[in-house]
Amino acid sequence: MRFTKIDYCQYLLSSPINYTLTNLANHLDGVSHDRINRYLRGEKLTPRLLWDNIALLIKPSENAYILFDDTVLDKRYSASIELARRQYSGERSPSNSRHWIN
Repeated sequence: MRFTKIDYCQYLLSSPINYTLTNLANHLDGVSHDRINRYLRGEKLTPRLLWDNIALLIKPSENAYILFDDTVLDKRYSASIELARRQYSGERSPSNSRHWIN
């Protein structure tokens, strides 16, 4: 299977909770996490591309915002952040244990 920008944008739009590359790879036949990661490192995905794909689905409102952020920061010593979910990170943990970050 060929992986494209549109595939990634559609995944971001349709995934209500888990936005990780591992989750995406688990839902695609013949596409690994590493393959998606290499693709995204070499591809320029602009906000315009995403906006062009969703603009007709958005109902403008002065009381609403759309935020896209794929940043995962280690905040283990911080207070809970409203609307933020815990996500697994292997960066700071030994290979045989799990580490969850807010």
